[in-house]
Amino acid sequence: MATNQNQNKAADKRQGKTASGAARSRHSWRHPLRSWANSHRDSARLALHRVTDSPFSTLMIVLVMSIVLALPMGLAVLIDQVEQLGIDWQRAAQLSVYLEDEVDAAEAGQLQSRIDELPGVASTQLLDKELALAEFQQHSGLGEALQQLAYNPLPNVILVMPESIEGGSSALRPLRDQLAQLPGVDEVQIDLLWVERLTAVLKMFERFTGGLTILLIIALLLVMANTIRLAIESRREEILVVKLVGGTDAFVRRPFLYLGVYYGILAGALAWLLLIAGLSWLNVTVREVASLYQSDFVLSGMPVIDGLTLLAAAMLLGLAGAWLAVGRHIREIQPQ
Repeated sequence: MATNQNQNKAADKRQGKTASGAARSRHSWRHPLRSWANSHRDSARLALHRVTDSPFSTLMIVLVMSIVLALPMGLAVLIDQVEQLGIDWQRAAQLSVYLEDEVDAAEAGQLQSRIDELPGVASTQLLDKELALAEFQQHSGLGEALQQLAYNPLPNVILVMPESIEGGSSALRPLRDQLAQLPGVDEVQIDLLWVERLTAVLKMFERFTGGLTILLIIALLLVMANTIRLAIESRREEILVVKLVGGTDAFVRRPFLYLGVYYGILAGALAWLLLIAGLSWLNVTVREVASLYQSDFVLSGMPVIDGLTLLAAAMLLGLAGAWLAVGRHIREIQPQ
């Protein structure tokens, strides 16, 4: 009986030691993690106090950064939306088949049916020259003058909508050549050249925007690095004291990195607001210009995904600029 009691006591002691060892093991990894989290929290609070303690200088820095960020992003958004307009126009591209003057309405109808059966043709539409002349007289304001003509100078036209326009006008050239060989066809035009010109111009602006973005990113990094350098110099004695009591470079560096992140977030948010306001202001003129071309095109504003991308990029650029400045200047400050 006594032997069983002793064995039970020994088992309880082993279980107690195991439990205490497990508890110590849990605390052994939780304690460094908690210390790391507390250190980052204190650094973030310290950086936030530095931002709010000097609101005027913070505002000036954020304004400069936001303008640098808003310019390339605004150009990119405008180019993207105009490209989407070009894609929509390109989808509506067609081939205009001008018939010879001798082709009457019945022959034009037969030719239209023949074109409908060709591979690569989605649909066709016949524009009768008599109806075209009447419409032109109505909308041109030259009705009386056109009535004096001895004959109708307008030809019958068949509009051909292709099944696919991938590859641009070069992909439609075989169909154009095939249509041009049909009897009664005078000329075939691909109504896509001006869209391709617009695309080429937009690509040129894309390259310009890319180069401008690189230059402005470099400028932003330099602005951020200089700002953080000035912040480090203004707290040089404080850094010396921290290093004298055993503070590491990583500990000293951390608040300045958070400072760069705060600047980046504020600049990104302000740039987002500037782009929203700027696109809304520009949209008034865009509507007026589009209405002159009988179009309902309007700018869709600042997409949310682009705004979030801008905010994230601003934060990362602020962090990168702070890192560039802090790494070298913190190492240079050493207690004598």
